Formats: sequence, C-alpha cells, structure tokens
Amino acid sequence: MATSKPQIHVDFRNILYATDFSPMAEVAASYATAIARRYGSKIFAVHVRPLDSYGMAPPESWPALREASEYQAKQQAAHLAGLFAGIEHQAVVNEGGVWETLSDLIDRERIDLVVMGTHGREGIGKILLGSVTETALRRAPCPVLTIGPCVGTEPARATEMKRILFATDFSPASQAAAPYALSLAQENQAHLDILHVIENRKIDELVGAPELTEGTVGRLRGMLPAEAALWCEPAFLVEEGAAADQILKTACERKVSLIVIGVRHVKGDFGASGHLPWSTAHKVIAAAPCPVLTIRG
Repeated sequence: MATSKPQIHVDFRNILYATDFSPMAEVAASYATAIARRYGSKIFAVHVRPLDSYGMAPPESWPALREASEYQAKQQAAHLAGLFAGIEHQAVVNEGGVWETLSDLIDRERIDLVVMGTHGREGIGKILLGSVTETALRRAPCPVLTIGPCVGTEPARATEMKRILFATDFSPASQAAAPYALSLAQENQAHLDILHVIENRKIDELVGAPELTEGTVGRLRGMLPAEAALWCEPAFLVEEGAAADQILKTACERKVSLIVIGVRHVKGDFGASGHLPWSTAHKVIAAAPCPVLTIRG
C-alpha cells in the first residue's frame, strides 16, 4: 500500500482504564495494555468504591470494619498495579461517585482515551458499569473504547487495526468522529470502510435505490481528503435497514478490527435512569466482534 505523510495524528498519551473487577473489565485491561505499549501511554487504572456506611452495624464494630475496608482497597490497588506491570501507570482506588471521580481524572490528567469493558448477558445494550458507561459515552470529552462480550481476548487486535469501519449518519457527531477514523487508518496503513445506513426509506420515495446510493457514496467520498487513497484504500458502503444491524453485519463480513462511531452529546442528568432507550451505539457495543471507539459530538 502506498504511503504519505500523516495529515492528522491521534496520540493517546494518557489512558483512563475504569474497572469493577468483573471478567469483561479484566479483558478490557488487556486492550488498554496493548494500546499503551503501542503509543507509549501512561495508564490511570481506576476503581471507585461506594462510600462505606456502618449505620446498620454497632458502633463498637466500626474500627474493624474500617480496617477491613482499607485493607481491601490496598489489595485492589495492588491488583491494578499488577495488571499494568512494566507500563507507566497510576493505580487509583477512591470512594464516592463513580462518574464524578472519572470526570475529575479526565480533566485533571488530560485523559486522551477512556477504556471500559461491557457485557450483554442480560439483554442488548446492558452495560457493565451501568449508568456510568452510559454517562461516559455521552459526556466524556475524549474518545471511549468499549470492549464488549463478543470481542476476542487477543489484545494484539487492538493495535494491529488491519481494517477499520467508520459508520456515519452525516450528523455532527459523525463529523467529530471522522478525524479519528482517518487518523487511525492513516497511522496504521489500514483499510478504511466508510458505511452509511439508509433507515426507514419509504417505498414511494421519488429517488430510486440506484440514485440514492450514488448520491450517498458521493457524500461519503466528500468526507475524505483527496490523497486518502494513498494510505487507506477506502471503500464506500451504503446499506439499507436498521443501522445497528447493518453495522454489525458489515463488521463481521469484512472482519474489521475496530468500529468507529460518533455519539450525540446529551445534556442533563440521565445517569440515574435505568429505562433509557438503547441507541445504535449501545446495540453495536453489545454485539460487536471487535472494540468500538465512540467519539462524542
């Protein structure tokens, strides 16, 4: 494949890895490690514990309970340090609100990437860290890499990036995600598949399928600089149907190693709600065969 000097450069200098010590979080640690080695990053490994409450215990037992809690926190910090041995890292075990702690670290340490694990055993879109991951996807000012239950445990895939799938709906969020997809494809000399899914097209629309597809491909081409073909061999794909289904189908058929999508910024405190509708991003994350990189727009 021909090469050219990179025009955009993504640099993950500081990575925040958030964990609740579940199996999928442990898998995500392997990906955080692989990315840190690839980019020479520092990892901030974080576990947030709920505030200890001894209200139901007799006062005389409080010192022992506090000592046990402190011992557990030290053990957890040691486990985090062990996960990232040989890599510059900082293990953080705090008490308090999870997102409040993560948000503070993101700002204070100038985090470039958040890495989290997810699971989907209880239904499409169920997120490992619950409303915390929902909040991170929507509010984190930096990209969020999620490792879902269908992702293999070979962390080398996180850095090889032979083929990248960028799914776009031409929204501002997609426009924000585009530079990351282009930069990663350019830096890794990867094939870049750019996909747009046409949803809910009416049968009686004046524009027929061939004309609609041709116009959409033109818009997709317009998202790339003229010299992009020198370094990413782009493919422009247009599908019809449910966006999440078509993204997942394309990812499997083309054996992509990373999916890049934009997510809409949501204002307000939605984190407390457990009845939010599952977005396309959630459905993709829950069933993707590879890591998913989301960028807030």
